[in-house]
Amino acid sequence: MSNPAATTSRTVHGTCHHDCPDSCGWQVTVEARADGAAPVAVQMRGDAAHPYSQGELCPKVNRFLDRVYSPDRVLHPLRRVGAKGEGRFEQITWAEALDEIATRFHGIIAEHGAEAIMPYVSAGNQSLLAIMFGDRFWHHLGASRVVGALCGAVAGAGSATTNGTGKGIDPSDLVHSKLIILWGTNTRLTNRHLWPFIDQARAAGAQEIDIDPLRTITSDSADWFLQPLPGTDVALMLAMMHVLIRDGLVDHEWVAAHTVGFDDLAAHVAEWTPARAAATTGLAIDDIERLAVLYGTIRPAAIRTLIGAEHHEHGAMFFRTLTCLPALVGAWRDQGGGYARSVGVWSNEVVDVDALTRPDLLAGRTTRGLEMVHLGRVLTGDEQALAGGPPVKAAFMIAVNAMVSVPNTELVRRGLLRDDLFTVVNDQFLTDTARYADIVLPATTQIEATDVVTSWGHLYLGWNEAAIAPLGEAVSNSELHRRLAVAMGFTEPALLDDDLTVLRAALPTIDLEQLRADGVVKVPYPADGRPFANGGFPTPSGKVELRCDLLEALGQPALPSYAEPAEAALATRYPYALMTPKQHTRFLNSSYSHLPKHGPLEGSPFVELHATDAATLGLAEGQCARVWNDRGELQVPVRISERVRPGVVSIPWGWWAGQHAGGAGGGDGAPGPVANSLTNDTLTDWGGGVAFWDTRVSVAPA
Repeated sequence: MSNPAATTSRTVHGTCHHDCPDSCGWQVTVEARADGAAPVAVQMRGDAAHPYSQGELCPKVNRFLDRVYSPDRVLHPLRRVGAKGEGRFEQITWAEALDEIATRFHGIIAEHGAEAIMPYVSAGNQSLLAIMFGDRFWHHLGASRVVGALCGAVAGAGSATTNGTGKGIDPSDLVHSKLIILWGTNTRLTNRHLWPFIDQARAAGAQEIDIDPLRTITSDSADWFLQPLPGTDVALMLAMMHVLIRDGLVDHEWVAAHTVGFDDLAAHVAEWTPARAAATTGLAIDDIERLAVLYGTIRPAAIRTLIGAEHHEHGAMFFRTLTCLPALVGAWRDQGGGYARSVGVWSNEVVDVDALTRPDLLAGRTTRGLEMVHLGRVLTGDEQALAGGPPVKAAFMIAVNAMVSVPNTELVRRGLLRDDLFTVVNDQFLTDTARYADIVLPATTQIEATDVVTSWGHLYLGWNEAAIAPLGEAVSNSELHRRLAVAMGFTEPALLDDDLTVLRAALPTIDLEQLRADGVVKVPYPADGRPFANGGFPTPSGKVELRCDLLEALGQPALPSYAEPAEAALATRYPYALMTPKQHTRFLNSSYSHLPKHGPLEGSPFVELHATDAATLGLAEGQCARVWNDRGELQVPVRISERVRPGVVSIPWGWWAGQHAGGAGGGDGAPGPVANSLTNDTLTDWGGGVAFWDTRVSVAPA
């Protein structure tokens, strides 16, 4: 992409903003042009000096400049001129777009109140300003709040009921481990920069065990792979506890000093024999015994998980139960021992979230919370989902392609088709969701905006410098909300603060100029890498709560417990358990599948079936199958595989509708069904997540 008219070039350092634990450092080469035209980014590569990603970028971001300069970018405000979903728009000015938004907002507020307006912001950009600065505007407006999350929140909520926090060990400390259990995480694909640390540990003699309901590329690299039935992991954990206690493998000294409820837990798991767990999980009794003994006898022992397992109705209980295991064997004593999930909470210790989001701008008002995972229910007027407030008359969607990423997509579609719903979408492309918008606003990419990125997979805060000016009329999320404030006639100074002022307030202990110069700073963390070696858990008791009385007060079991999801009752009508994993190397969630060098290189959507099930159904490799339930229906080609168990089918998610068979919908140009058209939108036990992976379907030849 070198420019013959260029006269000079410079290198700009930045940080990846994606919903990924790796938060990689990168370098962008920018060429100035002799003709005076705007400088052009001509190369992006990994920053070799970054202490975690160490110069490697993933296949998604390696082609990031294709995204920036895509001819399909939305670069100007657009107004819908066709039917909702049809995707026909006309270009308008920013002044026209803002005037229409402000006029509609003022009218809605006058008739229904500000809570009839719903901002819906997701994790398309996880930089601080991009994801949180807009809260100032919405607080001042008095709009409804979106609570819970499509992913991430449940894992933290579950582990916090045991440990008082979602904090774990620094994942890079796995280099010190002798036993590494990767539980419900496809590390080689979704956390690829952690894998070299695991390889170092294995070179030094560590064993790596992978536990997952799907065989993944991580499973293929494991020393041992266990494949429980989906959603049965808690039963396996309870049986591990049974064996640890039965065989005297508990670190009683550490347990006595740093836990509460051990005797209650011991009595509770006495009935969870390996035989009972085997009948529930589909695993062999001997394998359950062996796993427990290895975990109870090898030190340091670490359990690494991410967030996939939270996508069950009892997702919080998964993390609540899992975090009891390190306490029983005293794993927190050792560097390289304990539990590793998110370290984002360590980063949050340096972020003043209130200074960033300014909840004081609510001025004493209490606004209702609308569950993020119930978008379809909210938009279709479900009274319970509306939490006693007015119907939502305006939805403002930022950094989210809800028509691909939200469960029960067909219900979301019904809501977006409402004639009385005013929808604004802020995005870089005309997504499946944007096609339903009344107004589409152009968003910058990461190399067009300055921001700071906190990582949830390592301990480094990253600076992101804007490498080029925004293309066309695209604006950053912070600039978008400043413009909205002016359009609404708001004069509160906090709504108009510039980016650097906001970042200085949000990072009071960080030398911002030094961070800008160095690119990264390590957040505070125990020097010896043992965050809870001597206890100090922020629970009500100050200890690991093997029995959590607070949970009982909330209507949940005080002790770790296994329960089937409600959707299991549909097994007679819908005999197959559906998994919708992230399985692609070239796109993340729904962010890249539409780009020419990403989605097409992954082929097309498919349903993966075990050979036994395929034979029963009369389906052959490549044949088109119909997959359906009460929520929706898909037609996808069959892949026959040993990576799923009998009774389990898998449809990787992230494809846009146009990449599915019949993706143009009913002939009107509107997007058709996607994987999440089938998925369950039941709330998790606690934490505000969603039971994507407790979905039952039927399968037949199309």
